[in-house]
Amino acid sequence: MLLPGIILTLIFKYGSMFGIVMAFQDFNIYKGTFLGQEWASDHGFGNFIYVFKMEKFWQAVFNTLLISGIKIILGIIVPLLLAILINEVSKRWFSRFVQTTFFLPFFLSWVILGSILLEMFSYGGIVNTIIESIFGTRIMFFLDNNWFRTLIILSDVWKGMGYNMVIFLAAIMGVDETLFEATEIDGGNRFQQIVHVMLPSIAPVVILVMTLSIGGLLNGGFDQLLVMYNPMVYEGGDIIDTFVYRLGMFGDRQVDVASAVNLAKSVVTIILMGGTYYFAYKKFDYRIF
Repeated sequence: MLLPGIILTLIFKYGSMFGIVMAFQDFNIYKGTFLGQEWASDHGFGNFIYVFKMEKFWQAVFNTLLISGIKIILGIIVPLLLAILINEVSKRWFSRFVQTTFFLPFFLSWVILGSILLEMFSYGGIVNTIIESIFGTRIMFFLDNNWFRTLIILSDVWKGMGYNMVIFLAAIMGVDETLFEATEIDGGNRFQQIVHVMLPSIAPVVILVMTLSIGGLLNGGFDQLLVMYNPMVYEGGDIIDTFVYRLGMFGDRQVDVASAVNLAKSVVTIILMGGTYYFAYKKFDYRIF
């Protein structure tokens, strides 16, 4: 039963890795495969030198770090607050309903959610209709770089907050109840119990989730951006993955330069993931295998 999956993985995941050599070639798409291509200048590193001199590349790097960094921070804070609030709800049926409601967007693809957001936040959409009725003006969310970046970040946090919320709820459920009772006997109210008992008890889980999230710092959300962005917001919304996509698929189809960018990103990502997993193993005894 595992054999078909193993074969597909070997072909499409590991077999395609031979194409990495394109990053070091002066690739001509009309010559066919990467076999028989000429090597790039500067001992094969000409593509890397060329792309590192591109201003748009560094803009994409800045956007990626900014968008991913804020996503990681809010992706921890918002689910943590929700988990604490849901844990304080006395009605279990209401708590389960809220959990299901927040978790539902996690299972939907960005094709669906992106289409919904495009309709809601368009210039003639329901959000702008409400804004106009209150403030007398409309906002071009998908044409303004700052508003677009904000929408990208908040929509991603909204989509993924249900997943981390469940993790934090499970951690809260595992806190020893006798600690809360002891704090109550000492005169501590519920807020003091949360601050001095609950948060310190689940802190290792919170730090672990944040640590593992750092490994994806260079992944700004390709699916989300590809569905929602347009040329007017490249300055504020273009990330490394979308930059590589446009570089290799459109215009001059510089697949060699795009491969170089993707290879450099992959190397940095491996270092980040390896470092964060090693840190998680040393500090929290977390291991995959």
